[in-house]
Amino acid sequence: MSEDGRIAILVGSQGRGSNMRALAEACARGDVPASVALVVSPREATGAVETARKLGLAVAVLPYKDPAYEERLVSLLHETGVQWVCLAGTMRLLPSQVLAAYPDRVLNIHPALLPKFGGKGMYGHHVHEAVLAAGETESGCTVHRVNERYDEGEIVLQLRCPVLPDDTPETLAARVLALEHQAYAQALALEIQRRNGG
Repeated sequence: MSEDGRIAILVGSQGRGSNMRALAEACARGDVPASVALVVSPREATGAVETARKLGLAVAVLPYKDPAYEERLVSLLHETGVQWVCLAGTMRLLPSQVLAAYPDRVLNIHPALLPKFGGKGMYGHHVHEAVLAAGETESGCTVHRVNERYDEGEIVLQLRCPVLPDDTPETLAARVLALEHQAYAQALALEIQRRNGG
């Protein structure tokens, strides 16, 4: 495996870690030419951390309130030889030091078809409620490169699904989440292959 195959997954303080699990399992199957070198969480007691430990992944807990958060995060990533950073459930803008250290190598997944329904505050059920309220007939997910603004980085991949007449935010979320688990692995594999000239 090339050096390009080591990824870190940054999870949030609330999530279950389903996108993290999907990425890790895709790597283990060989669908993505990578391995999960590190999972970084702001809290120990989360579903994502529990899932990561069950999968045998290395976990680092780094609280957002740590005054040296940016420096410690970059150090952690460098120390573990990380080449790619994937956001999975973190709601915070990524520190500029990380973006500078990993130019065009930080990815995020969003549960809508960007540029629609993106931006600060548009996450989880808020997104699906907005899609339904707008009367959209189609939704899906977007994997994009991360920059200094919420959900505005270059789009790498989108997968789509219909919005059904009787959908609730919960039923739409379930349909979109299934697509997320496919899209993130596909997008990461594409990005690694592109970077390696494939």
